Amino acid sequence: MKDVSMKELKNKATEMRMKVVDMIYKAQSGHPGGSLSAADFMTACYFKYMNVDPKNPQWEDRDRMVLSKGHVCPIQYACLGTLGFFPEEELDTLRQEGSKLQGHPSMNKCPGIDISTGSLGQGLACAVGMALAGKMNHKDYKVFSVVGDGEAQEGEIWEAANTAHKYQLDNLIVFMDYNGLQIDGPCDQVMPNRDLGEKFRAFGFEVIEIDGHNMEEICATLEKCYASKNGKPKCIYAHTIKGKGVSFMENSVSWHGVAPNEEEHAKAMQELQAQIIE
Repeated sequence: MKDVSMKELKNKATEMRMKVVDMIYKAQSGHPGGSLSAADFMTACYFKYMNVDPKNPQWEDRDRMVLSKGHVCPIQYACLGTLGFFPEEELDTLRQEGSKLQGHPSMNKCPGIDISTGSLGQGLACAVGMALAGKMNHKDYKVFSVVGDGEAQEGEIWEAANTAHKYQLDNLIVFMDYNGLQIDGPCDQVMPNRDLGEKFRAFGFEVIEIDGHNMEEICATLEKCYASKNGKPKCIYAHTIKGKGVSFMENSVSWHGVAPNEEEHAKAMQELQAQIIE
């Protein structure tokens, strides 16, 4: 765990949002909405809690991060590039042919990616497998997985959750990024999930419901998860805002997978810069 102040973490989250917007603008392709909704807890994980080594991405005892909603990889790339897993200037190559930074995370191309994801529903199952391996091999590492609320409509999510409960994987921490929107519209209209917190609880998880943009709450919750050894996998049920931080992107399904134009990019960067705490 790194000694990082709350102010530094909040500013780092804003910095990651700026990098996300800039990457997607330069690529003219990508998924800004969900990348921005996940920025705060991804920042907390990578810059304070996760035990990783940019110089040794395959370190056996590292903590793992599985972005089950793989299309929001720009936020993960922003974190990995800033930490030094690859030269930061490569952030400008998002989605280009031959780039490490493909449209969905590739473990064969990008250092720091623990599993290739993109087919929704599969990432959590992979995370459960990693957590189970850690238990069997008597390792202390944590496995984080970020799941989207639209993605939670996939049946495999619940098969994975059931398995995590059976094997008492208290080294697994799932972030449910509950922003209420998916590519085709509001989740409750496309395929109602009902109460996802209650669902995870019914599957044997310890569930903690938080404001997914409150850095103090995120960190306090992660502290609880790290301290808990009760045999229960963890679900941090994070209420978030799709497109958080950019006024015209917030709560708008139209920004699920659209790149900003020059004017929109400039406005977004100006808004985010104004959020830096002096």
